[in-house]
Amino acid sequence: MSTETPSTTEPPRGRVRGLLGKVVIDTRPLRIRDYRRLWVSTVVTAVGSQLTAVAVPKQVYDLTGSSGYVGLTGAVGLVPLLVFGLWGGAIADALDRRKVMLYSNLGVAVTSGLLWLQAFAGLKSVAIVLVLLGLQQACVAVNMPARSAAVARVVPPELLPPANALSFTTFTFGMVFGPLLAGSLIPVIGLSTLYLIDTVALVVAFASVWFLPPIPPGGGSSRRAGLRDITDGFRYLSLKKLLLVSFLVDIIAMVAGMPRALFPEMAERTFGDPPGGGVALGWLYAAVPIGAAVFGLFSGAFARIRRQGAAITVSIIGWGLAMAAFGLTGSLVLAVIFLAIGGGADLISAVHRSSMLQTEATDEMRGRMQGVFTVVVAGGPRIADLVHGWGAAAFSTAAAATVGGLLVIVLTVATVAWVPAFWRFRFEPKTGPETETESTRS
Repeated sequence: MSTETPSTTEPPRGRVRGLLGKVVIDTRPLRIRDYRRLWVSTVVTAVGSQLTAVAVPKQVYDLTGSSGYVGLTGAVGLVPLLVFGLWGGAIADALDRRKVMLYSNLGVAVTSGLLWLQAFAGLKSVAIVLVLLGLQQACVAVNMPARSAAVARVVPPELLPPANALSFTTFTFGMVFGPLLAGSLIPVIGLSTLYLIDTVALVVAFASVWFLPPIPPGGGSSRRAGLRDITDGFRYLSLKKLLLVSFLVDIIAMVAGMPRALFPEMAERTFGDPPGGGVALGWLYAAVPIGAAVFGLFSGAFARIRRQGAAITVSIIGWGLAMAAFGLTGSLVLAVIFLAIGGGADLISAVHRSSMLQTEATDEMRGRMQGVFTVVVAGGPRIADLVHGWGAAAFSTAAAATVGGLLVIVLTVATVAWVPAFWRFRFEPKTGPETETESTRS
């Protein structure tokens, strides 16, 4: 009789598959029908929106020959995002979020179609382009809080981090490949067709959202979306210290640590690009989203982290260290690596900050909190452009980037020390009637 006992050791192939399952991006949320529809709408618009983001400044430059007018497109796009981001959050708390997404998505599609029409017709009016851009960004600002707040209604709480990782990774891939696609398509099909492709993508996104079930406001919602409701959102935020700190550390990271405004000068003076632009400039702009995309593909390693407060804090400190190192290096290869590491750290922070917001905010306040999130994400880098631009003019690009990165570390540590509960915060999924009735559909 054999005395051997059955081996309980997992075969090497099984061990590798199990390890990869814990490291690569978690796709379990895609098994949920309603989230899958939301995600598809994000996929088809991620690249399309970047086509328009390239087409607008290119068209404005072609019409004016002025970088000043191109800079004006940034301001025209920012103001509606700031104003309507806050109001859109209140709307998302007062009305059916599916309807808010449908109407705002339709508005974005119509303005994109009109952008195509004016370019195709050769109107050559900068004013028309800027007005349409402002209207489109207002619709985008209303859409984003409703879309983000809806995720917590269609996904079980324990799957929120991987769902957010999927969404952010998809968006990041759009930021990487959208501009590359636009640059290669313009000589072939013309600038106006970029607007048309975006319009078609938005129609597909509209159809995907159409098949979502109603997502009515929570029982505690005021069913209004006025100035008082926006103010109530800020009052609520002031009482929710964990959420307040999550916004503050993100503002610190973006304002003090985003060196984007330094890229043109550093590409030429530090990394040897010719005066008209070159390879270094493209790599500097692409490095952060590339890093975020790569980290997103392997988000299974960090999306399961329960100590979300610590994960956010460490990732933002990592962002600061990467930006400080970027400012000190004279090697383009190292600069791209440091920026990419920073992009990965930013993705980790974004995933856990969004998950914390969706679980800690009550449903009747989720839209307004997502509105604040939209304003922070949209406004922080623009303020950083001013801060770093002035800093580089007064001192140097290296000093602006390095000091900014170090400030991120110091201010983040001080902010978290002010509310130690943030560092100790653990993600504990809450279940309830809402989760049982809406997020378990497959």
